[in-house]
Amino acid sequence: MRTVIKPQGCTNLKLRQLTRMVTRHYDHHVASTGLKNTQYALLSHVVRLGPIQPSDLARRMQMDASTLTRNLQPLAAQGLLEVGAGKDARSRLVEATEAGRTKRAEGQRAWKAAQTSLNERLGVERVVALHDLLDACIGCLDEDAEDGTAT
Repeated sequence: MRTVIKPQGCTNLKLRQLTRMVTRHYDHHVASTGLKNTQYALLSHVVRLGPIQPSDLARRMQMDASTLTRNLQPLAAQGLLEVGAGKDARSRLVEATEAGRTKRAEGQRAWKAAQTSLNERLGVERVVALHDLLDACIGCLDEDAEDGTAT
């Protein structure tokens, strides 16, 4: 006789709990740079991909355009990013400034310390397994989004 395995509890709640805990862990490390973890991630994407149109950046980061605009503003105000004219009057380009690239390098050192610490706390094997599971789940949900079945 085969035992049926059923998930216990709410997957969304469990993921949100884990996400909050992991976010606090990274924020603790990255805060020494004067950035929030979300700001570091955004700055890193712009350094790697820029100059880039905001719509392309939002898509690459899997966030909506209004959230991206809200998150760009403090980094631009600090002089870490520039939002300038694009190839025509209706388009914009986001680019890291020299100060932004310097701040990103500082953030990268803090992020690396956070990742190393998390690997030690959870165990490298568990982190690798978690990444594999998350990537597989993201792939499944992305397929649903592409064929219009995602909710």
